[in-house]
Amino acid sequence: MAEKTYLQAISDGLRQEMQRDKRVFVIGEDVGVYGGAFKVTLGFQEEFGPWRVIDAPLSETAIVGGCTGAAIMGMRPVAEMQFADFISCAWDHLVTVAAKQRYRAGTPVPIVVRLPSGGGFSGGPFHSQNPESSFAHIPGLKVVCPATPEDAKGLLVSAIEDPNPVLYFEHKHLYRRIKAEVPDERYLTPFGKARVHREGDDITVVTWGAMVYTADEAAKQLEEEDLSIEILDLRTLIPWDRKAVLESAKKTSKVLVLHEDTRTGGFGAEIAATIAEEAFEHLDGPIKRVTAPDSPVPFSPPLEKAYIPQIEDVAAGLRELAEY
Repeated sequence: MAEKTYLQAISDGLRQEMQRDKRVFVIGEDVGVYGGAFKVTLGFQEEFGPWRVIDAPLSETAIVGGCTGAAIMGMRPVAEMQFADFISCAWDHLVTVAAKQRYRAGTPVPIVVRLPSGGGFSGGPFHSQNPESSFAHIPGLKVVCPATPEDAKGLLVSAIEDPNPVLYFEHKHLYRRIKAEVPDERYLTPFGKARVHREGDDITVVTWGAMVYTADEAAKQLEEEDLSIEILDLRTLIPWDRKAVLESAKKTSKVLVLHEDTRTGGFGAEIAATIAEEAFEHLDGPIKRVTAPDSPVPFSPPLEKAYIPQIEDVAAGLRELAEY
């Protein structure tokens, strides 16, 4: 057990899987000699060689297409997109081929696509998106969004072991900002099992990724107002822990869904609809969403701050629910 950053936990999990299983290899732009855009694979090519840490051309289509073929042949590829935004270039290979191959032919396609996502650093509209809901809609894909260093490692190991394509969203703003104790040994964090980040009695916040910490800061503020906020970290969106969400909704009777993705069609809408269908009689107020607006991510720092849900936005939403 040692204190590690979110980034170190991802790197350690990946390294351990490559040491354990020679079928695991890494491919992406600048993952080898340069060590990755964010240095997750720093030193990997020296340790494992250029055939297992492959510097790919600037073609996300080629990367994901190559991974699909390698996975069908028994390998376990881990692809890195330099930014989650760039996965759109590989939409056809991922959604039309990889996601449907097991359904069509029974062939496992154990691909992991690592997706550095999220804003908070003035990356602009092409380097700051959270497109998880786009892929949560596609049967055959799994969607993972770790918030803690411990989960970042455990969920990555589970993703590499999974026989299906897994999109692993790692929030860039957490890379070096979050530290926590992480076990040195290999372990798996199960998919579809939410984590209670904070226990409370008055209102439930359902969230994932970096927004877990935004919710936590808002909850701390509202403690001074005698409001007890429960925070559920979903950890994975596909599959997602319906049971935990419904139990918490029934416990507190009020729910706020928080995500950094845009509002319309965001995964929060699916959560809200499920609560409305299955726990309506337990609610004492409307299900509220706090999200980014339906807009590209602004480059300007003040505009980006207005775009990404802030602590005060969450606190305001919780106060509205408390007063309802």
